[in-house]
Amino acid sequence: MKDESSVTNASDNARQTTTHDNSQPASPEAAASAAEPEDVLTFRGHMVAGAVAGTAEHLAMYPVDTIKTRMQALSHPGQQLRGSTLARATKAVIRREGIRGLYGGFWAVAAGAGPAHALYFSAYEAAKRALNGDRPGHHPLATGAAGVVATLVNDGVMVPFDVVKQRLQVARSPYKGVTDCIMKMLRYEGVGAFYRSFRTTIVMNVPFTAVHFATYESAKTAMARWAGREQEEETLLVQLLAGGTAGGVAAGVTTPLDVVKTRLQLQGVHSPQHYNTSAMIPVLKRIMAEEGQRALWSGLKPRILFHVPAAAICWGTYETSKSIMQHM
Repeated sequence: MKDESSVTNASDNARQTTTHDNSQPASPEAAASAAEPEDVLTFRGHMVAGAVAGTAEHLAMYPVDTIKTRMQALSHPGQQLRGSTLARATKAVIRREGIRGLYGGFWAVAAGAGPAHALYFSAYEAAKRALNGDRPGHHPLATGAAGVVATLVNDGVMVPFDVVKQRLQVARSPYKGVTDCIMKMLRYEGVGAFYRSFRTTIVMNVPFTAVHFATYESAKTAMARWAGREQEEETLLVQLLAGGTAGGVAAGVTTPLDVVKTRLQLQGVHSPQHYNTSAMIPVLKRIMAEEGQRALWSGLKPRILFHVPAAAICWGTYETSKSIMQHM
């Protein structure tokens, strides 16, 4: 009996060893094939999470964006908003136009925000992964550079929607709606009108996004260290606080460029004034010469008040959506 048991155990051990050894070798092709669906799913997951986050951000913060646009635009006679406080400006719009006045052009941004942010976040994640490589930890320069790549992809899609949105946001807009605005722009101004502010938008969004993403990742790392946690254990509160901080800092330092972009997109619509150029520097100089330096900071408060909660909502929604999809 003892000898039979020993033979049986030896046979079992041999089978286990053989099975274990057979599971080890795997060709690079097989490993790549097995990993490919996960990579595709991850990329798609970033796109879905980005689309959800972008839509949620713009839906929640659109009224503040409308007030910011009106404060930066050349004011229509009798409807002065520049120099007004955010609360007074909001009350003035509601008194004259009702709640609907705060949502002019909403459907333009609703149509563009999802696809644009899907590309935005998926491009950011891919670029960050490529730039960071196998290096552990947070690298602000690589993160900022990944943000620049993301904004170049995003702006190519979003700028035309943003132009239509802002033309419908202003007081007494000559357009009946999104479709009417698009058709009249094509008829009277041509396709180029949709990209008139593209260069200025890029010049504004490159530093904005670089500062935004680098600040967000740095803030998360700092908060994790302060709380004595690993960054992988970050909470929704950390994401919201880091997102809000990043949005506020980036919005503040790029406000003058945003004013120039708004003027370029609204020229000839909210005012008869034309700049006869799509270049940023000449418009910047003209605003300073005719209206003073303060005009370049028009809409600073609503811009910051927009981007702080908007970035918090966007990052919180994005990170939460990613987490949900990773566990599906």
